[in-house]
Amino acid sequence: MISQNIVLSNWSNGVIMIAIFAIVCIALIGILINFMMSGKKKEDSEK
Repeated sequence: MISQNIVLSNWSNGVIMIAIFAIVCIALIGILINFMMSGKKKEDSEK
């Protein structure tokens, strides 16, 4: 009886979207860290 109430669905589209979202988030965090590490210091800009 319980097996008749289970909805069959295709999870592949949701898994692909979650994977793309995770890749975009990791890329944005990497870009942010790159900007933070490559920022000029105050001493360098005065010279």
